Amino acid sequence: MTRTGTIWTLTAALACATLATPARAQQLSETRIRELIKQAAERTVIGVAVDPQQPASAAPAASRPVVRLTLEEAVKLALDRNLDIAVQRLNPEISDIAVLSVKSVYNPTLTSTFGPQSTTQLPTSQLQLGTGGAAVTETVTYNGGVAQSIPWGGGSFSAALNNFRRTSTSNNSLFDPQFQSAWSFAYTQPLMRNFRIDSTRQRLQVTRLNREISDVQLRATMTNTLSNVRNAYWDYVFAVQSVDVAQRSVNLAEQLVKDNQTRVEVGTMAPIDVVQAQSQSATQRQNLVVAQGTMRAAELALKRLIVSGTADPNWNVQIDPTDRPDFRAEAIDVEAAVRRALSERTDLEIAKHNVQANDVTLKYLRDQLKPQADVAVNYVPQGVGGTQLIRSSSGTLGSSVTSTVPGGITDAFSSLFHNTYPQWTAQVNFSYPLGTSSQEANVARARVQLSQVQAQMKQIELQIATDVTNAAINVQSGAERVQAAQAARELAQKQLEAETSKFEVGMSTNYNVIQSQRDLATAQNNELQSILNYRKALVELERLQQTTLQSLNISILAAQ
Repeated sequence: MTRTGTIWTLTAALACATLATPARAQQLSETRIRELIKQAAERTVIGVAVDPQQPASAAPAASRPVVRLTLEEAVKLALDRNLDIAVQRLNPEISDIAVLSVKSVYNPTLTSTFGPQSTTQLPTSQLQLGTGGAAVTETVTYNGGVAQSIPWGGGSFSAALNNFRRTSTSNNSLFDPQFQSAWSFAYTQPLMRNFRIDSTRQRLQVTRLNREISDVQLRATMTNTLSNVRNAYWDYVFAVQSVDVAQRSVNLAEQLVKDNQTRVEVGTMAPIDVVQAQSQSATQRQNLVVAQGTMRAAELALKRLIVSGTADPNWNVQIDPTDRPDFRAEAIDVEAAVRRALSERTDLEIAKHNVQANDVTLKYLRDQLKPQADVAVNYVPQGVGGTQLIRSSSGTLGSSVTSTVPGGITDAFSSLFHNTYPQWTAQVNFSYPLGTSSQEANVARARVQLSQVQAQMKQIELQIATDVTNAAINVQSGAERVQAAQAARELAQKQLEAETSKFEVGMSTNYNVIQSQRDLATAQNNELQSILNYRKALVELERLQQTTLQSLNISILAAQ
């Protein structure tokens, strides 16, 4: 039996009863009317599986896999998959590479030279004459050495072992072939400028500070992202609950329409009251559609924070948030919160690192105002050996070779290690610019920049104290708003019950019942919104104190 057939049957039965006993029809009790309405509703539910007047917007959406998600699980997903955190995690690695790049200046450098050389000298004097004309010299060089900058004191040293084998057609050679070896030691040490700090050490200290800043920025990104995840989760929960409230309002409005239609059919209500109830039902359905759209947008905002991309398995699922924002008024110690924020805030910590970096730069620029005074020490022991040529006249150029004494590279090494032919130098190089230099302008600029950063740090401290105090006030006022909203919702519920009871006995109007339904829906939404705002105010207070990670039991291991 259809709903229309059921209503017509009830109407016919009531009409017959009215014709038979008019006095009794006039005395038809409201209890009987409610019983008839209930029977009609039950028959409608049994007889009709799907209401043909049900709007398309209320039809179930295309089925998607449902993933139940708690707040803690959402936080864990964000830590593992959030792209903002993944990008920020790479910055410390980049900073490590930058530190290693600067430190590489202090790595030792190996040097070597190997290769032949041939020289035919111009015959411009007896010194360049050889057998058959111009002297020809063939040289094979094989050198090796090491050089390194010292990471303290600004000094540098180099050491090398230079060797060559030389053959010559010169009439004046004493060795042929000739082997020559020489140790070369050199050390340069600044005494004034660049002694305490130089450009390399300045860049290294600043780069290390930037490395620490990258860790702080990672912590800040994680704190802000996890706070956004918690807020997005609660926004989604509120959106889901708002859909539930809107659906209950639709159910109440539709039930009122059905009740009023039955009352019109039995002759106890004017048809205009049905139109008013239908208008209210249409409005509530519109509110339901809006709430469903808001819920889908809130779900997408939450997914954006907890997935690693469109290929993530959670991107195409339907998220079912299982946690609900309970209300527990928490006492807030404003002074303790401000002190905690001043000791934990990442922006203040970054400002302190910037002050340190500017101080390092200022020290370096001040050091550059000193005179340049460097001590340079060189020590070069030498050795020579090979096949010695004995000439007929040792004091005459170009005399003939009368005999030879065999020898080789070992002779050169022997004289080298015995320090037979030493050579050394020690000197101080001094320079100082006269008049005003560009370094003085650089120092003045660095002082101003340091003062500016220090002033900015004080500004940040004041802003932190202001923000934390305002957040604490919002938490306290939010708790009061929740309590007021809960009381308003309870009163609205009682008001609706009272108006419904009065309407059933004819002591109230259809308009008053509809208005009470609207007031209840508004009060329910206000209660949900106030609880949500309170939870978000607590999240914001934790974020401003930078205690989000501690409250979630998340630890970040510092780089060694």
